[in-house]
Amino acid sequence: MRLAIVTSYPPSKVTLNEYAYHLVKHFRQHQDLTELILLTDTSENEADIAFEEAGCKVVVKQCWKFNSMTNIFSVLKAINQTKPEAILFNLQFMKFGDKKIAAALGLILPFLCKLKQIPTIVLLHNILEQVDLDKAGFSKNRISQFLYTRIGKLLTRFILQADKVAVTISKYVDILKMEYDADHVVLIPHGTFELPEAPNFNKDLKTLKVMTFGKFGTYKKVETMIEAVVDVRERTGANLEIVIAGTDNPNVPGYLDEVKKQYSHISGLTFTGYVAEEDVPRLFEESAMVVFPYTSTTGSSGVLHQAGSYGKAVVMPDLGDLGILVREEGYRGEFFNPESKESMADAIEKIAMNKSYRNQLERANYKAATAYPMSKITDMYIDVFKEISSEKYEISQEKVSF
Repeated sequence: MRLAIVTSYPPSKVTLNEYAYHLVKHFRQHQDLTELILLTDTSENEADIAFEEAGCKVVVKQCWKFNSMTNIFSVLKAINQTKPEAILFNLQFMKFGDKKIAAALGLILPFLCKLKQIPTIVLLHNILEQVDLDKAGFSKNRISQFLYTRIGKLLTRFILQADKVAVTISKYVDILKMEYDADHVVLIPHGTFELPEAPNFNKDLKTLKVMTFGKFGTYKKVETMIEAVVDVRERTGANLEIVIAGTDNPNVPGYLDEVKKQYSHISGLTFTGYVAEEDVPRLFEESAMVVFPYTSTTGSSGVLHQAGSYGKAVVMPDLGDLGILVREEGYRGEFFNPESKESMADAIEKIAMNKSYRNQLERANYKAATAYPMSKITDMYIDVFKEISSEKYEISQEKVSF
């Protein structure tokens, strides 16, 4: 099979690029694939396809731009040129832009591919019904939120024109079936990017790094976390460092620069900026815990799966998709009230000051991560493509017999 994947891809900084990297890494090793065609956003640098492992041929065609109004035409042109036998879209609602029209136009592509009779799967990382438009930075205006919701539902119907739509959380399956009468939605877990050898859970850490990782400024804000760690330092004397790893959310440019200024007097506070793929392992390995300073959620958490793969304890709010993931996939963490700095401080202190408990969480999360390696996830996608092909063959045979 010659499989095309429409996605952002490293060195792109557009959302889901890292997820695409690990999908490609494992897809190319699959025995049923003869060629991978990456239909990516444009970049001044070449795509990172220098894998050590043997695998099928990988072709990169940079054919769309973030916030471009012409992505429909450029992506369809690339599809016509490369002639894939199947297509996987790696999507969330702001995949093609943070300008609303450009983002919306890009989401019509799965419908157009369906019209071209190409077997198509959409991997949809979030759904409108589970996004808090205010906290996610879309709009605080009630009328605007109403309009976004109506438009979002229309776009969801376009996305659901794909042969199959894959989501990473069981609740999403139920919502799409109930709200849109969609019976072709499948659950395929997020998966774990890398599975390093089991960590040394008994390693002594003189300095405990309290780390958070992501795009910040909307429903992910770091002020409360910084202040919570400072509180724990003061009341315990523990040697805690704070690591803010990542960049601004596109909807809130300049957010982290303002935070740096506001907390410039705090010692042991590091802002890493963008973290390149090769630096991710060291970032997690050096951390004692990973904090999720969220007030809302918008989909399955790649950071939680990464934390698990490196055997890290996590501090998180028990809300939305995070709570579902913990219960469904076996992750464990110390929970806090997202509206309370004191609650977060208590959670951080419990993990920082109790090594035995921290080790319990580390072992549980590593075990949960190993249950869904990316090799297993790509197998599931190939099985779904085979199912689509089988269904299309049966339909064609029925037409012939008629």
